[in-house]
Amino acid sequence: MKLLYNPISPFARMCVITAREVGLKSLDIVAVEGLSVISANEEVVRHNPLGRIPTLITDHGHPMHDSRVICEYIAHRAGNTSVLPDEPVKRFRILTLQALGQGMADTAVALRYETASRPETLRWRELIDRNRQRLTAACKDLEEHWITELKEVTLGSIAVAATLAYLDFRHGDLGWRDSNQRLAEWFGRFSARPSMAPVAV
Repeated sequence: MKLLYNPISPFARMCVITAREVGLKSLDIVAVEGLSVISANEEVVRHNPLGRIPTLITDHGHPMHDSRVICEYIAHRAGNTSVLPDEPVKRFRILTLQALGQGMADTAVALRYETASRPETLRWRELIDRNRQRLTAACKDLEEHWITELKEVTLGSIAVAATLAYLDFRHGDLGWRDSNQRLAEWFGRFSARPSMAPVAV
């Protein structure tokens, strides 16, 4: 089983954190360099027509993409039911938290593209401001409504942790910790987990 990976991607990092948390040893992490917003990477496109990281190739040679699908598959392969339990109320609460973390990552990456990849004369200031507002609102929602769920290691808390790490890396000026003390404390604890260590590839 092979994961096409780039360390900058919060989505790829979610998959690696999940694999480590569920104890899956049979995952070969393959670093893909030279990714671009405006040009296709042939190695990735060969397995994923969208040309996006992460992409998983199963032991049977089947491609799989979207980090949510990959994370669930990794948990399934490991026989782990705690990161996404079957009990409906808890399961869909976790999936909603995961969707929030994923949506934050989508927004943060889009913000990065708009502020760093797009030529300065073409940048859309209103969109930049709106995406910053979205991230601030999401952090506030995590602080006010999700601390209990974040205390468990699930696909939801993993998605949030990977995204907050990306915010620190790409959007440190957002200052998300300033008004979210409990979220910041939780992230500090989660960041110390072995699963959050950098990948050596």
